[in-house]
Amino acid sequence: MVVSVCAVTYNSGDAVLDMLRSVYMHKGDYELKVYISDNNSSDDALDRVREEFPQVMIIENGDNLGFGHGHNMCIPYLDSDYHFVVNPDIILQDDIFGRMTEYMEANPDIVMAVPKYLSAEGDVQFTPKLAPKIRYMVGGRFERFGGIFRKWRSEYTMRDHPPADTVDVGFCSGCFMAVRTSVFRDMGGFDERYFLYNEDADITRMAQKYGRTVYTPQFSVVHLWDRAYMRKHRYFFIQIDSLLKYLWKWRMGGKYAVNIHRSSK
Repeated sequence: MVVSVCAVTYNSGDAVLDMLRSVYMHKGDYELKVYISDNNSSDDALDRVREEFPQVMIIENGDNLGFGHGHNMCIPYLDSDYHFVVNPDIILQDDIFGRMTEYMEANPDIVMAVPKYLSAEGDVQFTPKLAPKIRYMVGGRFERFGGIFRKWRSEYTMRDHPPADTVDVGFCSGCFMAVRTSVFRDMGGFDERYFLYNEDADITRMAQKYGRTVYTPQFSVVHLWDRAYMRKHRYFFIQIDSLLKYLWKWRMGGKYAVNIHRSSK
């Protein structure tokens, strides 16, 4: 079994070092290939990665062309069975690569999977699980006011009815995502028209042409969630732009609509 992992960095500082330490601390009995795709950072993180993790392949991109483009840069090097898209702000608590690939091996109809995300304090983070809609973005932005906004956000994240076992979803978050490498290659990776946000929802929808896309709460990682768009208007406008691109691309509805009520054996 060969497992590949890619993280895209942009001035990620200590986060990427902490992520890599957790990856190698919990590595199981399989071949692991790790890629850092850097979007023209100005910090010293890459030099520190080279010093501490010489086995990691660093891909230096001459410009910051976005999250999806950064991840796609590793595709020519991939010869793995399973590929993991991992944010620099992820911390592993166990050999989740081994556990998730073993689960996907046992369920060959699953092509993409995401685990449960936990805060540093161990609280569940409720990230999107349904296909994006305008009301879901509005709900996320104004959730703090309660009422209909909280209802929309809760629906989007299944917060009020959290799955206890594997469930099919329409949105696999790119914070930490497992995908069969053959499928990732066939899709051509992420759609690079998205600079940031909703490229993960888009690739989830594309992956449904190949099989099931699922949320697996029996597995978990720590996600040091920033939610920058909630504090900076620039990120909020980027999110709006990405949502409009997503809605336009999929405007005729989905031939591969997901039934979120199915479960694995």
